Amino acid sequence: MEVSTHTTSTLSRSNSRTSSNSELEKELIDLDLSGGTHNKSNTLKKRISSSRTPAKKAKRIRFFRNGDKFYPGSTIPVSVERYRSFDSLTEDLTRLLEDSVTLTGAIRAIYTLDGKKIEKVDDLEDGKSYVCSCNNEGFKRIEYNVSNTNTKNPNRLSRIIRPLSPVKNGGSNGGTPLKEIDSVVHPRIVTLIRNGVKPRKILRLLLNKRNSPTYEHVLTAITQCVKLDTGCVRKVFTVSGVPVHQLAQFFGDDDVFFAYGNERVGVNDFELEAEENKAIAAHRKTLRSSTTRTGPKPKMPVKSHNDTFVCVDESVLNGGILPDSLPLELQAKYTLGTVIGDGNFAVVLKLKDIQKNTEYALKIIDKSKCSGKDHYLAAEIRVMKKLNHPYIIQLVHDIETIKNMYLVLELVRGGDLFDAITRVTRFSENQSKIMMKHLASAMAYMHSLSIVHRDIKPENLLVELDNDGNVVLLKLGDFGLACEVTEPLLSICGTPTYVAPEILMESGYGVKIDVWAAGIILYILLCGFPPFVSPENQQEQLFDAILNGYFDFPAPYWNNIGDSVRDLIINMLQSDPELRFSSEDILDHPWLTSDIVDDTRDPDGIVVLDENCGPHATVVGFPISTQ
Repeated sequence: MEVSTHTTSTLSRSNSRTSSNSELEKELIDLDLSGGTHNKSNTLKKRISSSRTPAKKAKRIRFFRNGDKFYPGSTIPVSVERYRSFDSLTEDLTRLLEDSVTLTGAIRAIYTLDGKKIEKVDDLEDGKSYVCSCNNEGFKRIEYNVSNTNTKNPNRLSRIIRPLSPVKNGGSNGGTPLKEIDSVVHPRIVTLIRNGVKPRKILRLLLNKRNSPTYEHVLTAITQCVKLDTGCVRKVFTVSGVPVHQLAQFFGDDDVFFAYGNERVGVNDFELEAEENKAIAAHRKTLRSSTTRTGPKPKMPVKSHNDTFVCVDESVLNGGILPDSLPLELQAKYTLGTVIGDGNFAVVLKLKDIQKNTEYALKIIDKSKCSGKDHYLAAEIRVMKKLNHPYIIQLVHDIETIKNMYLVLELVRGGDLFDAITRVTRFSENQSKIMMKHLASAMAYMHSLSIVHRDIKPENLLVELDNDGNVVLLKLGDFGLACEVTEPLLSICGTPTYVAPEILMESGYGVKIDVWAAGIILYILLCGFPPFVSPENQQEQLFDAILNGYFDFPAPYWNNIGDSVRDLIINMLQSDPELRFSSEDILDHPWLTSDIVDDTRDPDGIVVLDENCGPHATVVGFPISTQ
């Protein structure tokens, strides 16, 4: 059985990582820098003294988490023999720090304590400390805890060969995902009243497991948000004046807090002026709207086809592709099937692997008709080669000829989500939860690699159904607009109904535009129409509604839909990207983590497929990557 070049290289890297992990754990057992036994010390001295060349001696390097003044750092041995590439070091550091702190993604950069970026392993100096940064985070200049050595053996990698989080590796390594530690912390937005002269400044802050794992971390996050004239936040009170001394109080019923330094609290400090009350109320959206939608029910937008790639000749759609017209490499491995997608600007056919008897989808792109847009195609292939996740369409093989580009892709049966919504109108909370878990997991994995999709919509989501017509699997496809984010993006792209406000404002955007689009989709799944619509079907009116940011949950369409999922939607559709949930926050939200569904309709929710659309009526489809 042949294995693609991409797959082979991936396996090679995986085997190398496993070997590196085993060596590193052994080295850390021997290298007890926090005060090991005499025997271990002698063993280390003998090994060092017997080393033939000084170059083989491992450097003892201490690494901190970027922006975390509480983390005491972890020390590991680093040598060019073990880490022949910078990437292999950052992979091990990601696994190491995951055991001690919450990361927002994989480690991508290393800095000196004064902010100088390290480019290669040789630049690291023995006995020095460095700062690890995730994804595209900038260096955060704080006073790192370089003097704290009273931690319990910070050098041991207690779970270095443990199964990785499905967010980090897509769950594709065959291991069992770790169970998340139970905690009172869950993502939520709190309102902060900054101490000062009335009317005081009202600010908002997103708390989650990444910035609020401890009470001290919350105080640091609040300090950075409110920026008191007197320095650090030392005292926090609820709006009723109750002192906040425990982490759980930030995640209880209260969501408005007063922030103080060391200054004295006045008798009248907890009395809010009218202007302050108005500012607090303006930030809140009501979970249950009492409004009743009048007039005709809003409809789903027309199914869209983008136009980045131009389709091959018209003859293709009339059965004009012959097996012997394919590259020899494809002819040797696959048999050609029928056309399963004939969108405006692309064509997709079935393929069957001769040896495995497995079906795939073949996408053919005519390069001569991609003039001026070939960079989109190159970006799509580059991104897809980096992705390996159970809820993302897998690129199996790619071949380029003088005339065409051939992409062999994973085939998903069941059609796209847009067609499923058209047949069903709306889904139960149970069904919506399954789909949102899969989508959020795919986004969290993708975003941890600093990749933004930029066109998440029902047309680009494929579903698989069981024999009863229920959705059991959702996969994200169509990466024609996807790109890696190294700085704020400015280009306007996407599909109008799902476009985030920061794209329209041209103020620069990042991966959270995908979260906005997912929030629109979740709203649609539950009621059958989007939250932002134009009464006259005018694009300018739609964009004005998106920029305004106001939406509601109108009766009767939202009757008996639970408060928990409404809360999640509100947080996914925050106009301010800083306050908007991240993809990992979605996965941490109680609606997704709880098995209890706040849905008072019949026990099974709304029937997923009506009597005229049973499982045998499902059309096998594949979304065309037609950006």
